[in-house]
Amino acid sequence: MSSAPNSFDFDLLVIGAGSAGYNGARTAARLGLRVALVDGAKELGGLCILRGCMPSKALIAAGNRVRIARESAEFGVKTNGVSIDARRIVERKNALIEDFASDRRNGIKNGPFTFIHSNAVFVDPHTVEIDGRRVTSRTFLIATGSIQNPPPVPGLVDIGCLDSDAALNLTEIPESLIILGAGAVSLEFANYFNALGTKVTILQRSPHILKGADTDVADCLRASLAKLGIEIITGTQLVGAQRTATGKSISFTAGNEALPRSIEATEVFNGLGRSPNLRGLALENAGVVFQNRRLEVEATQQTGVSHIFAAGDAAGPHEIVHIAIQQAEVAVRNADRLIRGETAAPLEKTDYHSKLFVLFTSPEVAFVGLTEREAAAAGIDFGVATYPFDDHGKSMVLGETDGFVKLITRRPSGEIIGAAVIGPEASSLIHEIVATMHFRGTAADLASMPHYHPTLSEIWTYPAEELM
Repeated sequence: MSSAPNSFDFDLLVIGAGSAGYNGARTAARLGLRVALVDGAKELGGLCILRGCMPSKALIAAGNRVRIARESAEFGVKTNGVSIDARRIVERKNALIEDFASDRRNGIKNGPFTFIHSNAVFVDPHTVEIDGRRVTSRTFLIATGSIQNPPPVPGLVDIGCLDSDAALNLTEIPESLIILGAGAVSLEFANYFNALGTKVTILQRSPHILKGADTDVADCLRASLAKLGIEIITGTQLVGAQRTATGKSISFTAGNEALPRSIEATEVFNGLGRSPNLRGLALENAGVVFQNRRLEVEATQQTGVSHIFAAGDAAGPHEIVHIAIQQAEVAVRNADRLIRGETAAPLEKTDYHSKLFVLFTSPEVAFVGLTEREAAAAGIDFGVATYPFDDHGKSMVLGETDGFVKLITRRPSGEIIGAAVIGPEASSLIHEIVATMHFRGTAADLASMPHYHPTLSEIWTYPAEELM
């Protein structure tokens, strides 16, 4: 990094204009860096806006309306039947996404940086080729997002299947659906299709659904989904996929079964994960090492080549938008320090102290910080307390009593180091704990805060009082 400041075309070249790349480029421009943002996608905006967070939540909102209407008789409200117009659901989703995407396209094309609508291929550690022209940069940020994993089941490619992209635009709701995998995407789509009347069966390879959650949270969610009519089979080994006279079937074994069995449905959904989108970058020309299709990235967001950073789905380990943005901002601030030669002190590291996850199912699930399993693995002396929604006044008024809240505190200080909630409005309720953890608050701090009655949020005071 000893070359003269202006011997490169740019100080920072960002590859990928999704949430991580776009916010990284804006942050770099605010720091006064000469920035280029490069993205060759036909549709600009990134996964979250175009095919991820926003469109899926638009569909889920529709499914939630259907569920509320169908369950309204308990409240003395008669709906005289509920009809579903799947085409209208998709049209509303498309209109919303176009609004979001047009705003992002405008920000990309008119931002405080140079935007290049093309693909970049590394030639050497400081050079990329774009449309036959060589462009140099002192530092780089790889923020190219992720792509669907190919179907790993023999025969599935031949018979065809849905993935999250295709499911977003489905205007004919399948009568029945086999979902492969029980991660966030699979579980959210399972809830959406179930709400619209599809018979849903989930095949999960591991013994539990919702990888990363504590067992009590995962088991509670599984029981709630079962009450909705969603069948979940865990501990499976997928054997093959076949087309049948009336639909498609998946062969599998479960548990200790010696012989495979099959289930049939109208359609199959592949929800078996995503991988970093690193195709076509020629990272080997830059000396960047990646294994099993994943980059090796430090907490400073540096790859093995110190001036090449990565953020978001391309970097992992948490494929979540707000973390992608956080990683990108850390990467850019570190790149700025490299450029300025300010390396006497250690570079900034991404802080996952308050890592946050939300699942938009029925009921919703959210957790922040450490799980019990993670706290135990770290050798932390901790306390745990829970409180159920079926003993909480506001939950009972709403008729949403599945689930519980959980606090995890460090002993003896009482600092909250983790929390989970499965129940009504979990996606909003978790943020009270996020704020408390951000300021290193304790269970006593939480218990002493005023909470209006009756509200859902006051449920946090009960486990907090137990842990004081």
